[in-house]
Amino acid sequence: MAKETLTDKLARQVVLGDGAMGTMLYQRGVFLNACFDELNLTQPKLVKGIHADYVAAGVDFIETNTFGANEVKLAKFGLADKLEQINTAAVKLAQEAAGDETLIAGAIGPLGNEIAPYGNFAAEAAFEVFKGQARALAAAGVDFFMLETFLNAEELTIAVKAAHEAGEGLPIVALITVNQHDETPYGQDIAAAFGALSQMDEVTAVGFNCSIGPSAMLSALERGRGLTNKPIAVLPNAGLPREIDGRKLYMSTPEYMAEYAKRFFEKGAQIIGGCCGTTPEHIAEIVKAVRALDKAGIAAKKVTGPAIKEVIVGAEAEGVEPIALGKRSRIGAKLAAGEMITTIEVTPPRGYDLGAIVEKAKLCAEHGVDAINIPDGPRASSRLSPMVTAIKIEQSADIETILHVCCRDRNIIGMQSDMLGAYAIGLRNVLIITGDPPKLGEFPDATAVFDLDAIGLTKVVDKLNRGLDIADNSFEPPLGLTIAVGANPVASDMAREITRFKQKVEAGAEYAITQPVFDPQMLLDFMEATKSHAIPFVAGIWPFTSYKNAEFMANEVPGVVVPGALLERMSEAKTREEGRVLGVRIAQEMMETIRPYVAGFAVSAPFGNVKIALAVLGKIDVSEI
Repeated sequence: MAKETLTDKLARQVVLGDGAMGTMLYQRGVFLNACFDELNLTQPKLVKGIHADYVAAGVDFIETNTFGANEVKLAKFGLADKLEQINTAAVKLAQEAAGDETLIAGAIGPLGNEIAPYGNFAAEAAFEVFKGQARALAAAGVDFFMLETFLNAEELTIAVKAAHEAGEGLPIVALITVNQHDETPYGQDIAAAFGALSQMDEVTAVGFNCSIGPSAMLSALERGRGLTNKPIAVLPNAGLPREIDGRKLYMSTPEYMAEYAKRFFEKGAQIIGGCCGTTPEHIAEIVKAVRALDKAGIAAKKVTGPAIKEVIVGAEAEGVEPIALGKRSRIGAKLAAGEMITTIEVTPPRGYDLGAIVEKAKLCAEHGVDAINIPDGPRASSRLSPMVTAIKIEQSADIETILHVCCRDRNIIGMQSDMLGAYAIGLRNVLIITGDPPKLGEFPDATAVFDLDAIGLTKVVDKLNRGLDIADNSFEPPLGLTIAVGANPVASDMAREITRFKQKVEAGAEYAITQPVFDPQMLLDFMEATKSHAIPFVAGIWPFTSYKNAEFMANEVPGVVVPGALLERMSEAKTREEGRVLGVRIAQEMMETIRPYVAGFAVSAPFGNVKIALAVLGKIDVSEI
């Protein structure tokens, strides 16, 4: 069976690559002044072992140990006559470690000589040098070329043309090096470098590697994304090196690199890997972090793309007329009538004892709260089934629930079964979310399913409300679930959030519950940007309990932005009691500002304390908390 090509992989997924070879060789005792490329002949087990470690980390491709295996650089070690032998051995070692599925990238670096007009090395001579190495790599069987760590676009352009001619059409990834100012070491701006490379038909993907850490490379990616239609690759160093006891050490942890890898993915990078300082441990964390996000991203394409439309939407079957929103639930009735709704979010317990949460629900019911919001494994944590929690609350307290349904943990068949079961047992309100990847939680090695994302599941539930299942089989009577979706008015990629929100509305969303709002203007701006797809907004409200709690929300909770002014206000609280009172006051001020524009409030109960949430809603006095 033929191995999938790089081009094929890029068409359907983010492609993940290995990390540093030189760093690993140095860590395992090779002197910096040695010829690393010669090790393919003299220490093949060492090189192959490093390749194998990266393959075990779960990458899609590994690079050959040939960064400096060109005629010019090998000549400095008296090895120019072994060019073909060294490159051929490098490919063989990579192939033996890779197995049948992992791609082999033929690594080609710059010559290390100044090319005219910057120096005396002629462009024609440089072309022949690059062509000689590329020919050896292609003959040995690489799957594509990785031209990396080039300092100026002119030399990289020459290398691209040479590799294309020698490789007879093999894909080419062309990587330039930039500094913190988004310039090459030769002073060329990203716009000029990317402009030249992006216009070359020979280039499959273009991007950046080496020199800078992940933070600065994120900036380069953000600029570069608007300059090319080609796939973009990012392979940063593990931060900038520090010299400690005579050794150059890279300080970025695997977790830090993985966090930035997620941001690379969210900003549109399609090839992600590592350069100097990155190890198999770094790459393993990157793979875990990005794979789940990519699966969710592909799910979004499945739902909206024409290829999957046949599976989800069938032959445009319309089903029956859905039950009117006002007749589905008490929440639905208030939304349909334009009345304000109030909900309090309470997280299910880690064990199975529901006594405490039922008592909290009863207290909320006594004070006129409309519903209890029940999260589904928030931040990828393991909790009691939210559906069981919702059922027990509705059986024991006179209050409705809003059941969060997370796409992370179930396949499409299981999610449909759950929706049918929830309605059969009497639940009537759902909030559909894509969910946090397992990497964010306590079980980072758990498998993420993500058959669908929130857009896809919204479409499924909308069809169930019309009496049609996922295969367009009709059934009677139809479901009557109210459909809520999430919205994040402070998303880092606002254009993507707005697009996805509109897709959720088109899929059947009837109202939205937002992430916690700490900046009213950002919520109003988001509502303005989505007014073409206007549905009722229920604003998420999170009352701080202390300055430490506010800091945690600002720094640790994805998708939340806390203005510095609020942090400064919370820092004025000197005691626990003052912190709670001030947190309630800030939340109430937020609500008064946005009340004219929203359909209600979804107040979180910090640490499960519903009295704080009740105080925010004005149901009890703050002195009672």
